[in-house]
Amino acid sequence: MDDTTIKRLNQINQEFYRITLDEFDQSRGRPWPGWQRLLSYLSAPLSVLDVGCGNGRLGVFLAQRLNTIQYCGLDSSPELLERARTALAGINARLEQRDIIEHPPDEGEYDLVVLFGVLHHIPGCQRRRDLMGRLARRVKSGGVLAFAAWRFYDYERFRDRVMPWPADFDVEPHDYLLDWRRGTQALRYCHFVDDAEHSELIAATGLSEIITYRADGRTNDINRYSILRREPE
Repeated sequence: MDDTTIKRLNQINQEFYRITLDEFDQSRGRPWPGWQRLLSYLSAPLSVLDVGCGNGRLGVFLAQRLNTIQYCGLDSSPELLERARTALAGINARLEQRDIIEHPPDEGEYDLVVLFGVLHHIPGCQRRRDLMGRLARRVKSGGVLAFAAWRFYDYERFRDRVMPWPADFDVEPHDYLLDWRRGTQALRYCHFVDDAEHSELIAATGLSEIITYRADGRTNDINRYSILRREPE
């Protein structure tokens, strides 16, 4: 995928989060059930890099259960980061406005690096692989990288939301334009990560796979999670 298309897709999603801010924030008020299984592989004190942190709900979830965390959240939306600052008050947290498509994380090491609810917004097969490799390098020895792929195209209710691409968009297979049905009219770019690509993304990290499972949503399987570990040196 060429850089021009990547920038255009990224702009679609930045505009989506700007105009759906309140509705999206309300739809992300609770922890995902799939996060609970992650706790088995964590211990306090814990340093966390939450890539695409949104309103900071993962940081709240971890702080309530592990008590002692150092949390770093990255997101491109200044409005969602303001919501995160409010939610994370009293927690040792640092928040940074950062477009991870243009500027992936490039410093620091953490006990836990997380990419939840983000992968479907990363345009380009190679860029997704590169991002996973970069995130793996942010994991401490013995630490964990966890990511989830939204399996929206497995469900008819989301396939019904697919809109046609404008003729001048040169997208890749499994790239879709979805409409938003929570009041405000909006479109977002979403890529469907199938089983084969999911395995390729795991391989791109060079880390050891601990577990892969599905959870969340009405049927408790809408997200496919993988928890990976950097083996102690």
